[in-house]
Amino acid sequence: MTHKWISVGVLLAGVMAVGIACIAQQGPTEAPAGFNTPTLAQNQGAQSVSNGIAEPPGDTYALDQTSFEQAHDASTGLGPVFNARACVDCHQNPVTGGASQFTEIRAGHLDANGNFVAATVPINDGANTIALRSIINDRALIPQAQEHIPDTEDIRALRAALNTLGDGFVEAIDDSTLQSIAQHQPEISEGRIHGEAVPVPVLESPGQSRIGRFGWKDQHSSLLSFIGDAYLNEMGVTNRLRPHDVTTIGKITKDPEDVPDNLGLADIDHFAEFIRGTMVPPRDATLSATAAAQAGQNLFESIGCSTCHVSTIVTAPAGTVINGGAFTVPDALGNKIIHPYGDFLLHDIGTGDGIVQNPPADTANKLRTVPLWGLRTHPRHMHDLKSLTLESAIERHAGEAEKVRDRFQKLSPEDKQALLTFLNSL
Repeated sequence: MTHKWISVGVLLAGVMAVGIACIAQQGPTEAPAGFNTPTLAQNQGAQSVSNGIAEPPGDTYALDQTSFEQAHDASTGLGPVFNARACVDCHQNPVTGGASQFTEIRAGHLDANGNFVAATVPINDGANTIALRSIINDRALIPQAQEHIPDTEDIRALRAALNTLGDGFVEAIDDSTLQSIAQHQPEISEGRIHGEAVPVPVLESPGQSRIGRFGWKDQHSSLLSFIGDAYLNEMGVTNRLRPHDVTTIGKITKDPEDVPDNLGLADIDHFAEFIRGTMVPPRDATLSATAAAQAGQNLFESIGCSTCHVSTIVTAPAGTVINGGAFTVPDALGNKIIHPYGDFLLHDIGTGDGIVQNPPADTANKLRTVPLWGLRTHPRHMHDLKSLTLESAIERHAGEAEKVRDRFQKLSPEDKQALLTFLNSL
């Protein structure tokens, strides 16, 4: 069994790399890695280095990061309900764009037919409501707009804010690559693991869809869609993709609040440029070179962790048109080898939150595989951040991952420690 997992796992990565390389004119190259976007109180972006992505005319990477770090207030469109004042508030560890230890609230209920319905939240002493929105904001501009989960919304969950470093490369993964991973998983797991690739709308290309890869439910397929949605739902700033606030209680600005600057770029465009320009999270070179980490990596593959936490993926060739025609993969992102240790697919591992954000309904108890790159910067783990150790996170795996978890449990103490050493090198 052990040799089967290793050989097929390596074969899967090789098939993807070779298949995509045949399309490109030259072989794929490694994506640049580094925590190179430090968060500075003054001169934001002054010390940051991008992955080499070309900027729009007049734009700079420092300006993109400055926009990502800009704090809003009511006069610039914040709220009326919101979770944070700036993108960097939720994406900062260890540098701007990284992961967060903040969680957001999701809620809803089942109707008489067992279908998930997003929450309806009364505000302003019951005089107004915010309806059909699964996210519940923690903050508000005025007390009358503050949200509280009513008793009727009995499906409740916490979700961590996600890492965005390297997400430009994730956006550049071809749909066929994700579908191929999903199709191979049952073959190499004796039918136990079967990731779901969900097509979702591309907000900037009405009528077009693409395989989702961003958010805990894969609810977005493009970075611009993900960003436009987050700008409204996390900060309350309306934009061309999400042009209306969820309530007008306490609102003092006109929609859309995010308007183009003198370069013709709105905030959401600068945000997208910033994220697309980030490097992938780097490994700890010293730790990963140790015998323990290398042995742990072999165990990671042999017990089946790499079936979902896929080590190697190759992005689409430069020049590939994606996002319903709205974006062309640039040289900096195209034909690049990345090591996300994730498959960007939805799985049921027994930790689902019951929330449906995009059809089909079977996604209620599924969540996107956590990409493990940058894992060593996370003091807490899993979608709800309730696991305080890596071993605790592994032990919570059930459902599709039950057999893999069982193999971990049967490892010797020395082998367990080696596997954890490998994880701590990511």
